[in-house]
Amino acid sequence: MERLHIQQQINITPALTDRINELLSHYPADKKKSALLPVLHEVQDAHDNWLSIELMDKVAEILEIKPIEVYEVVSFYSMFNQKPIGKYMFEFCLTSPCCLNGAEDLIDYTCDKLGIQKGQTTPDGHFTVKGVECLGACGYAPMMQLGDFYKEHLNKEKIDQLIADCKDNKINLH
Repeated sequence: MERLHIQQQINITPALTDRINELLSHYPADKKKSALLPVLHEVQDAHDNWLSIELMDKVAEILEIKPIEVYEVVSFYSMFNQKPIGKYMFEFCLTSPCCLNGAEDLIDYTCDKLGIQKGQTTPDGHFTVKGVECLGACGYAPMMQLGDFYKEHLNKEKIDQLIADCKDNKINLH
């Protein structure tokens, strides 16, 4: 299967460089790789919340590690995005407690409402729906993460309200 390759403008600004250097100062000079996770977060945040191959290569260059070391981390953790995502990303927990409480049906419902499939973004760029591993809130199943916040005890009515609130710009992501 051929992988779709999307170009991304790399913009390592002086402010981002300062932030990366500040992060690196917390680790021994010969252990730059230790800063990989926080550096990836900062770089992703500064680049529309996704990391292209070229951008991952740039992180590897900055940290003086092999690109594969960056690819392994980015492909393992669901908090890193390898393609453009919507303004609102609905990340549904897909571990046992959430699935036993209907998370899979709610993902299907959400995707039907938005006219997309899991892992896709709406044509207007507003919504992305994806499944992720445990978000650590099993007692509140089914749940999802939206921006920096958990949305818990979900049902179809709550999904409808979340979509409406996002469309009306009533959702603060941070």
